[in-house]
Amino acid sequence: MREGRRLEPVDILLVEDNPGDVKLTQEAFKEGQIANTLHVVTDGVEALDFLFQRNDHADAPRPDFVLLDLNLPRKNGDEVLEELRSDPDCRDVPVIVLTGSSAQEDVVRSYELAANAYLTKPVDPGEFIKTILATERYWLSVVRLPTDSELE
Repeated sequence: MREGRRLEPVDILLVEDNPGDVKLTQEAFKEGQIANTLHVVTDGVEALDFLFQRNDHADAPRPDFVLLDLNLPRKNGDEVLEELRSDPDCRDVPVIVLTGSSAQEDVVRSYELAANAYLTKPVDPGEFIKTILATERYWLSVVRLPTDSELE
C-alpha cells in the first residue's frame, strides 16, 4: 500500500524542454530527500515513447507520477495527456501539469483531459523549488495510490 511516507524509491517522469526548469526540478527533488529517480524527456513524442515503453524507452519503468509541461516540441502537453488517458494501461498514471501558462482555457482543457492537478510555474527560482517540494510531498507522502499489484 502506498500511503504515508514512502520508503521504496519512486519513478517520476518530468516532461520539460526548458533546461533551466529541469535543473531547478532536479535540485528540488534532491532537497526533498525522498528516494526517487527523476526521468527527464524533452518533448511530447519522447514522453509517449517513455510512457508506452516504445523505441529507446522499451525498458522504461512505469512512473509513479508525471510532471507535464504544456508547451512542448513535436507534441504538446494536451496531446500527450489525451493519448495517455485514452490508453487503458496508462490512464491511471497521475499527471500534474506544471506549466508557465496561467490562462484559464489551459487550466480548463487540462482538467477536461483528466489531469490530476494544474500548477503554474513560479517565475522566482526559490518559489519554483518550493512548489516542486510541495508537489513531491503531497503526491508521495499524503496521497494514497494503488500499488502495482492492485492495478493488475
